[in-house]
Amino acid sequence: MSDRRPFAALAVAEAFSISGTRLSQIAVPWLVLTTTGSAVWTGVVGFAEMLPYVVAKALGGPVVDRVGAKSVAVTADSCSVLIVGLIPLLHSLGMLHLAWLIPIAALMGVVRGPSDGAKSSLVPAVAEHGAIPLERVTGVMGAIERLGGTVGAAAAGAVVAVIGAPQALLVNAVTFGVAAACISRGLSNPKHVGSQDDSTVSDDAEASYTQQLVEGWRFLRGDSVLVGITVMVSLTNVLDQAWTAVLLPVWAHATGHGAGAVGLVLAAMAGPSIVGALTAAAVGERLPRLPVYVIGFVLAGLPRFSIFAFDTPVWLMVVVLATVGFVSGFCNPILGAVSFERIPRHLVGRVSALKTSLCWSLIPFGGLLGGGLAALLGWRAATMAAGIGYGAVALMPLLRKSFRDFKKQPAPPDATGPATLERLTNPGAVGRVC
Repeated sequence: MSDRRPFAALAVAEAFSISGTRLSQIAVPWLVLTTTGSAVWTGVVGFAEMLPYVVAKALGGPVVDRVGAKSVAVTADSCSVLIVGLIPLLHSLGMLHLAWLIPIAALMGVVRGPSDGAKSSLVPAVAEHGAIPLERVTGVMGAIERLGGTVGAAAAGAVVAVIGAPQALLVNAVTFGVAAACISRGLSNPKHVGSQDDSTVSDDAEASYTQQLVEGWRFLRGDSVLVGITVMVSLTNVLDQAWTAVLLPVWAHATGHGAGAVGLVLAAMAGPSIVGALTAAAVGERLPRLPVYVIGFVLAGLPRFSIFAFDTPVWLMVVVLATVGFVSGFCNPILGAVSFERIPRHLVGRVSALKTSLCWSLIPFGGLLGGGLAALLGWRAATMAAGIGYGAVALMPLLRKSFRDFKKQPAPPDATGPATLERLTNPGAVGRVC
C-alpha cells in the first residue's frame, strides 16, 4: 500500500530549509554591509559560502549513498542550527568580526551542500514509496523552491528589517531545526517497507570513498543525456546570472526605472513560474517532455533578453515575462524526472550531487561575464549578445540526438535492490563510511 507521509515530510522539510536559506542569503550580506560598509567584503563573505557549498555538495554524494540520505540530511541540518546560531551569539558578545564570519560562512556552505544533495536523493524513493509520478514530486519540489525565491525572500527581507540581521539568523537556525525534525520523524519506515537483510548489500558498500566518487563520475560522464543536460544548464545558468546580477540592474539604472523595477521584473516571472511548476506537478506525466523542455528554454532566451535591449512597451514586457515564467516552471520537474529515471538507485546520491554541482559551477562567474560584456559592448548590445547565446544553447536538444531519449522509462537495473526508503534512510542497508 502506498504511503504519502514521507513525501509530505520531505516537502515540509524542503520548505523550511529553503526559507532558512533565503533568510541567511539576505541577513548575512546585510550584516556584513551594515557592519563594514564594504561591498567588496560583502561579496567575499558570499563567495566564502558559495564555493564550499558547491564543492561539498559534489564530494558529499558518496557519503549520501554510504551513510543514507536521511542520516546526512538530519545531521547536516542539525549542524546548521549550531553553525548559524554562532553568528547572533558572537554578535551579542561583541566578538563578531570578519575573522570569525568568513569561516562561519564557509562552514554554512559545507553543511548545506550535502544537506541539499541528500534531500534531493530522497525524491525517487518517496515517489516510489507513495506511488506518485516522478513529475509530480519534482513539480511540487520545484514549486516550493520558487515560492522560497518569492514569498520566502520577501518574508526574509521583512524579518531582517523588523528584528535585525543577527536576530533573524536565530529564526534561520530554527528553520533548519524544523527541517531536521521533519526528515527524522517523517521518514521513519515501518518494518514492512523495503526492508532488506545483510545478504542484499552489494559490494558497492565495501568500495572506498574515492572509488565511489569515481564511479559516480564515470556514470555521469557515460550517460549522454545527463552530460547534455549538465552542459546546457550550466551554460544557461551563467547567462541567467549575468542578466540578473548585472544586465538587469544596469537596464533599470540606464532607463531611469530605478531599483524597484528589478524586483518587479523578477516577481513578474516568479509568480507564473510557481503556477507552471504546480501545473507540471499535476499533469506533467502526461505531457511530451522534450517539446515542453525546449519551448521553455527557447522562450527564456532571446525573447526575454530582447525586451530589455529595446524600448519595449510595458504591457508587452509583462506578457513575455509571465509567459517565460509559466513555461520555465515546467523545466526543472522534467529535468528532475529524466535524471532520476536514468540513475541507478545505489548511485543516486553521488551522481545527482555531481550533476547539480556542475550545473552551478559557472554561476560565480556570471557577474564577471555580464560586467565584461556591458563594458565591452554597451548594455543593450550585451543584453542581446547574452540572449543570442542563451537561444543557441536552448537549441542543443534539437541538434544533439542524445536529448531525444527524454521519453519516460523504467528505473535502471540496480545491483543493490529496489529503490526503497529503507535503503536510502537506513545506514545499515548501504554500508558505512570507512
